[in-house]
Amino acid sequence: MTNTSKVESAQHDTTLKRNLTPRMLNMIAIGGAIGTGIFLASGNAIATAGPGGTLTAYALMGLMVYFLMTSLGEMSAFMPSTGSFYVYASRFVDPALGYALGWNYWYNWAITVASEISAASLIMRYWFPESGPFIWCSLFVLTFFSINALSARAFGEAEYWFSFIKVSTIVIFIVVGLCIAFFAHDVLTTGFRYWTIGDGPFHNGYGAIFGAFMIAGYSFQGTELIGIAAGESENPKTTIPKAVKQVFWRILLFFILSIFVITLIIPYTSPLLKSNDVNVSPFTLVFKEIGIGPAASIMNAVILTAILSAGNSGMYAATRMLWYLGKQGHVPKLFSYVNKRGVPFNALLATTLISLLAFLSSLFGNGTVYFWLLNASSLSGFIAWLGIAISHYRFRKAYVLQGGDLSKLPYVARGYPYAPILAFAMCLIVIGGQNYQAFVKEQIDWYGIFVSYIGLPVFIVLWFGYKWSRKTKVVDLRTCSLAYNKD
Repeated sequence: MTNTSKVESAQHDTTLKRNLTPRMLNMIAIGGAIGTGIFLASGNAIATAGPGGTLTAYALMGLMVYFLMTSLGEMSAFMPSTGSFYVYASRFVDPALGYALGWNYWYNWAITVASEISAASLIMRYWFPESGPFIWCSLFVLTFFSINALSARAFGEAEYWFSFIKVSTIVIFIVVGLCIAFFAHDVLTTGFRYWTIGDGPFHNGYGAIFGAFMIAGYSFQGTELIGIAAGESENPKTTIPKAVKQVFWRILLFFILSIFVITLIIPYTSPLLKSNDVNVSPFTLVFKEIGIGPAASIMNAVILTAILSAGNSGMYAATRMLWYLGKQGHVPKLFSYVNKRGVPFNALLATTLISLLAFLSSLFGNGTVYFWLLNASSLSGFIAWLGIAISHYRFRKAYVLQGGDLSKLPYVARGYPYAPILAFAMCLIVIGGQNYQAFVKEQIDWYGIFVSYIGLPVFIVLWFGYKWSRKTKVVDLRTCSLAYNKD
């Protein structure tokens, strides 16, 4: 082998391929946040805060997510990297923060994949009640692994169709729901009737908005996947801005309008809204209203699709972050290996094994360890969002201090510096209030607090442990590198 061939081979073994097309990236951006949160948990939010309170909570959370995605879009378009939060925080804030965010995001999705496997096996028992979970566990692990092992394009194609099904369902739901609410002759589904019953539209007062706000926050998680995918998109400097610019309208259509339709058709006083049973999902109830008999089966299939989408995306995101940690030397270099199809296979295999172990821990013993892991990962998304906000604030400041021309950025986020500051503050509120009920009881629920906030000490230990061991310092924005280094 010539010296040139050796160099090309070495590059091939550690470099990802830009296989994600604009079509795939746009659908990943659309479908990233459409999961069981909107299909099932939205009903609980309406029961908690009523129509007005829930819409207010989702609108505020949607505004925060919009600010975060525009912040991420500005950095990703200028400096597209699979390392995403790790790269931006390390370069513009502190290498220790980037290190902690990288590990935080990896274990977030590795554990989430395990939880999606558990959820998918339960869904399948709807049709096959006598079947055991190991059959479906094996099937879905193999599915996630196979799709991601093929190529980034295979992942993108699968995610495109998963998202297409979810989006189509929501669009049909909105159209059908509006027709029922305003054009049907059924007295139970007329206009704004349910907005004025009881203490509506702000049920339980304005304080209940906070409870709905927490539910809304988890419903939006996954939108940041576009930052990870930017490193493998064909032309990120043009596709990322296009995808980000449509975030506002996607939030308005797929979340705000969906919630609005539910509040028109189902009274917030209905006990059915508090159930997580697909048979009484708000979407299922609406389809039943128009006489679709197998509505529960249809929604079961859609929710299964949402779960598979989340598991597929989680496997992709966790694999790429572990690969990047390998490139940076934080884990053995073998995890930075990329095969001929552009897949970080060793990182994929390790992530699959961790996800499988986490799933098995939920089946044996009392599931305490798995429950702790799941709670730790549930906070991780908001911690990643905090990282996006502070990184963007520092990135723009560095860019201006070093004489950069804003007009030359591929995408310029609006509202700086207020937008990232507001998003940062709102993320802190969500993190702090994750289990606020534990503090307001007659006796403080210390165990509940520990389980709910276990992700915070894990993150802090990673951050300050690395900072202490490597003696890292806060980055000087006047001299930090603004150069784009391809993954």
